[in-house]
Amino acid sequence: MDSQSAPTILVGVDLGLPNFDAELEELGLLAQTAGLQPAGRVVCKRRAPDAALFVGSGKAEEIRQLALQTGATEILFDQALSPGQQRNLERHMQMPVNDRTFLILEIFAQRARSHEGKLQVELARLQYLSTRLVRRWSHLERQRGGIGTRGGPGETQIELDRRMISDNIKRTKERLSKVKRQRQTQRRQRGRRDAFNISLIGYTNAGKSTLFNALVKARAYAADQLFATLDTTTRQLYLGEAGRSVSLSDTVGFIRDLPHGLVDAFQATLQEAIDADLLLHVVDAANLEFAEQIAQVQMVLKEIGAADIPQLLVFNKVDAIALDAQPIRIDDFYEIEGVQTPRLFVSARTLEGMPLLRQKLAEIAKPEPEFIQNPAIHPEPLGDEP
Repeated sequence: MDSQSAPTILVGVDLGLPNFDAELEELGLLAQTAGLQPAGRVVCKRRAPDAALFVGSGKAEEIRQLALQTGATEILFDQALSPGQQRNLERHMQMPVNDRTFLILEIFAQRARSHEGKLQVELARLQYLSTRLVRRWSHLERQRGGIGTRGGPGETQIELDRRMISDNIKRTKERLSKVKRQRQTQRRQRGRRDAFNISLIGYTNAGKSTLFNALVKARAYAADQLFATLDTTTRQLYLGEAGRSVSLSDTVGFIRDLPHGLVDAFQATLQEAIDADLLLHVVDAANLEFAEQIAQVQMVLKEIGAADIPQLLVFNKVDAIALDAQPIRIDDFYEIEGVQTPRLFVSARTLEGMPLLRQKLAEIAKPEPEFIQNPAIHPEPLGDEP
């Protein structure tokens, strides 16, 4: 992915698993976000991946011919490839072959801005690279050794490179650990101030940053693209009806098949969600796949230990919903894994529904333990009940 707008063939393999994107729409968006230009799409069905080429020799040749016809310079798979499959495919195609994991890592590397974000991306990329040192570089097969060279006699270049990457991983983990301790100190200080913490979460491109800006009048970067925001941004939001300010954090967007290395590496960033009193789960209401996207977010929340934190669902982009599909009520409940979760319909762009959202946040953030512990159980104020 050295050149911008490189023509790329997108490949998807239907293995009979749920969530298969038959149109490769999300992969195409990811490719464009990374600076690639989809030149063709290939979709095929298999019972199981081919051990050598993932798609089998016949389909691999079909992909190669399409690449030659379209002038594509790279092949991009929607699934994760093993190092061996990737190496074999590159030899067959005579051009770079990458997978969804590598693509997401590249986007994160391009978008990370903070010191912490860059460290997290560096760690994930190093961990990914450590298993793929034998991909394209023929010099890795040469022996190194003798007087005046690094390493012992007969130590191969690949062993040296692996040792170097291992050292870099260790150093990066130590630096991240230091950053994580600093974040914990900051969180303890917020805790001593009796802060109420709200984290914006949701599938990538659901409009979290636009909603964040609308609530706190900030200027966080927002764009109609995947992973527009990578670094956590925190601002104070004053809620007059609650008579207090709350801490509002905008976090990285979630996505299907998020590389496990990134989940681990971004643990410090996602810690904002883990330590939240309330998760403001933003959903793209105009996306026909919103139910599946909610399920994907829930899956990652379980991975990071944040599944039990109370949620308020914010179905954003209500202005983009067709007239015949507009919600009957602006607020209701939506079931998530058997739990009736309060839901609001808003538009962060037109500000429709935003006053009610602020009102709901004020109700939840009132210093009443029952609201803070589980707003889903008591979605309305307790009032003057005895």
